[in-house]
Amino acid sequence: MRAPEPLRGLRVVAAPTVLDALPWPGGVVALRLAPDDLFALGAAGTELVGALVEEEAGFVGWWFTPAELHDHVLEHIDWPLPAARPALAQGLVAGVPARLWLTADRVLLFTAAAYAHELIDRLP
Repeated sequence: MRAPEPLRGLRVVAAPTVLDALPWPGGVVALRLAPDDLFALGAAGTELVGALVEEEAGFVGWWFTPAELHDHVLEHIDWPLPAARPALAQGLVAGVPARLWLTADRVLLFTAAAYAHELIDRLP
């Protein structure tokens, strides 16, 4: 498996209603990790009011086409993927905690940087 790409953005913690109302500029992907926790991929430097905001550099990821996801990753997932897109799914991938950001034309597999070597060793 190829080397992962470092993912930069903002980690935003706030009440769910605050997170729901945050405005994001174009190109930012706001990934809701938990009801009160969000990772805004590509949002470094964005100013937000009413939330705890920190630069996040602890994730790495791999972009795949849907065909590449099918060929290299799906056999290592034992939980159902959501049918609707876009969608964020999270669970174990090859026994490693990871997340999938699924869109119609591409998929981001990402995990904490500390786990990257495990995914590289376990995926073809």
